Amino acid sequence: MHQRVSAPKKLPGVHVDLDHGFLHSVESGGAVDGPGMRFVFFMAGCQFRCVYCHNPDTWKLHNGRRVDVDAMLAEVRPYAGFLKFAGGVTFSGGEPMMQAGFVGNVMRHIKQEMGLHIALDTQGYLHTGVEDDWFDNVDLVMLDIKHIDPEKYHAITAQYLQPTLDFAERLKRLRKKMWMRYVLVPDLTDDTDDVNRMADFVATLGDIVERVEVLPFHQMGVSKWDALKMEYTLRDTRTPTNEEAEAARDIFRARGLVAS
Repeated sequence: MHQRVSAPKKLPGVHVDLDHGFLHSVESGGAVDGPGMRFVFFMAGCQFRCVYCHNPDTWKLHNGRRVDVDAMLAEVRPYAGFLKFAGGVTFSGGEPMMQAGFVGNVMRHIKQEMGLHIALDTQGYLHTGVEDDWFDNVDLVMLDIKHIDPEKYHAITAQYLQPTLDFAERLKRLRKKMWMRYVLVPDLTDDTDDVNRMADFVATLGDIVERVEVLPFHQMGVSKWDALKMEYTLRDTRTPTNEEAEAARDIFRARGLVAS
């Protein structure tokens, strides 16, 4: 039996209710959101405004569908037997910690009733809103660090870098397994010195880092920016070549990290 976790703190702009939340969409066969095949909950709401975001339609909390815990469990329950051996459940977004109370409650029920592997896909900015026991039902954190330079990070996200780095250090203290994710964007995040600095930082986290995922930028989200009538500044930015992506991965591998 898993114990109830501590309620989240009320940080500005976050949704703290435990009994309901806002769900943007689901994917029942996700292959790129954690180990194995995943049932992915894309939660609504994010305080970041990343210039390369491919899901800007998830930014507004109340654009999502209001759901309660039973509705969330009903979504994943039909697949539980398969997910038990094939993968698990991933909470992504948006930013799932925007609804930490509700998401934590759903994770607890999934772990308690179905015993599934749970991954959290986050940028970690809001981690101070929850106590350590909030992570007890999280098996893997997929931490997205957008850039290692504070000024460039702010230019990309409109938020500050330090809370995310502090979260990485917290995961180290908690001995929580982590995949670090880094989106490689030409002329934005691919400077060799910056990638080296990022690799140096990730290496300090030690063996909690199971993998570094270097994700080549793509233009798959441009239609969403257009539909929302928002200015998309990366319209002319190209996708990195395979050689460029491998060169970035090699920088992480040179620190003894597994990079893919």
